[in-house]
Amino acid sequence: MSGQPIEHIFVLMLENRSFDHMLGWSAIDGTDAFTNTPTRIDGLTGAESNTFEGQPYRVTRFADNVMPLDPHHEFTDILCQLSGPGVRYPAGVPYPPIDNSGFVASYVASGGTANPAEIMKCYDPGQLPVLNALAREFAVCDNWHASLPGPTWPNRLFAHGASSGGLDHSPTTLEIVEWETINHLALPSGSIFDALNAKGIKRRLYAGDDFPMVASLQNLSLSDIRHYASFAGDLTEGPFDYSYIFIEPSYDVLHDYKAGTSQHPQADVVRGEALIKATYETIRNSSIWNSSLLIITWDENGGFYDHAIPPVAIAPGDTTPPAKHNQNGFTFEQYGPRVPAVIVSPLIPGNRIDKRLYDHASIPATVEAVFGLKPLTARDIQANKLSDLVTLATPRDTPAVLPNPGGPVSASTLMPSLAAPPPPVDTTPVTRPADSSDEGLLPVVLQSAVRQDIQASPKQKSTILARVSTIKTRAQAMEYLREVQQKVRTLRAAQA
Repeated sequence: MSGQPIEHIFVLMLENRSFDHMLGWSAIDGTDAFTNTPTRIDGLTGAESNTFEGQPYRVTRFADNVMPLDPHHEFTDILCQLSGPGVRYPAGVPYPPIDNSGFVASYVASGGTANPAEIMKCYDPGQLPVLNALAREFAVCDNWHASLPGPTWPNRLFAHGASSGGLDHSPTTLEIVEWETINHLALPSGSIFDALNAKGIKRRLYAGDDFPMVASLQNLSLSDIRHYASFAGDLTEGPFDYSYIFIEPSYDVLHDYKAGTSQHPQADVVRGEALIKATYETIRNSSIWNSSLLIITWDENGGFYDHAIPPVAIAPGDTTPPAKHNQNGFTFEQYGPRVPAVIVSPLIPGNRIDKRLYDHASIPATVEAVFGLKPLTARDIQANKLSDLVTLATPRDTPAVLPNPGGPVSASTLMPSLAAPPPPVDTTPVTRPADSSDEGLLPVVLQSAVRQDIQASPKQKSTILARVSTIKTRAQAMEYLREVQQKVRTLRAAQA
């Protein structure tokens, strides 16, 4: 890496969106980040389509801000999206041929019978002014893939440890209880947080709510996590000596994501745009901007269409997955669909398009390159590093303010709320209270709560786990999360 060194790496990881869905219509022209030749983003032409029950469904402009339902995106759902309906994955073998033909079929199977075309809608650039402004001003990666063709948590684990410890599915509530007792889910080489800690390099986690998924990792403590409302103040009110900063949005899982900033399909995408804007502007207008690198990406495609064929991957090689963790017999030798990724720094030349292959293991690989750490697995050993984009010897001038998300009215409502203190303990009714607690992100949120609950009351570990093992419904999950929320907030207030 040439030029002024990077001293602070920020990562903001959002939820469940494909590259084409967010940036496919952006038609960004720019300079190839490594050949320095004119190029264009690998986006949509308008001819891309899926056929379902004999009817073609082409990609269209103007996706909805809020999806009517959550497209399914477990391992078998993405298998259908990539390889077509009816295709099976025999355990332990190469992934079936990919032609991206099953996105509409998968969406219909998710409940989208009323409007199969919904899943082929992609945002017009004017709908996402914040993301498009950053993609044009800095570096946009148009060949960044999910680390595996699977759901949120194993993909996020790759961002933290270049491995998922063999996990290829969303866990159940009972599984997360087992992980705290006899059948641990562990990253055999540890996480990037462990590696930083061993070298005495300071890291910090910011969370949009009380139960960030990253808190499910081993060796993280309550004191490592701060609410996002503190982010701007921490960067502007005195010295900020943290080298690696991971930021999670708010999820609002128990209310179908509606008030979240994660850009989950059932959350208003404008709320996530506000979070991106606030994060960029806070770093941009701080004293550490000239030595900072901000990585903005999404964990997996969330069921949304993308036309690019995911390539084969190198398995992490760090574990022989226990059957409980590896339900599909997946070999981890296949990337998932593309996700958006924008890399931001005043030391990156303007309007760059990076066509190199990336996955979430490039995040720890970049941290390792910048701070002199050893690789964790075979995946991050070979991963391309985002620090290679930093080629300017001196910082260039960059926008201090980004466009407003969703227009001035939305901005005036959303932007101040991101800096507001955490709201009171949630007392609003849970949606679908009788539904299973084993849905989507909820078990991982519960694991985050369990980890924090045990840290707050270590002598009560067996009682806590026995309690959580009885949770079967979303209403029961809410009852437990409210109790832990109150306990953890009281403890954090005492430590402040």
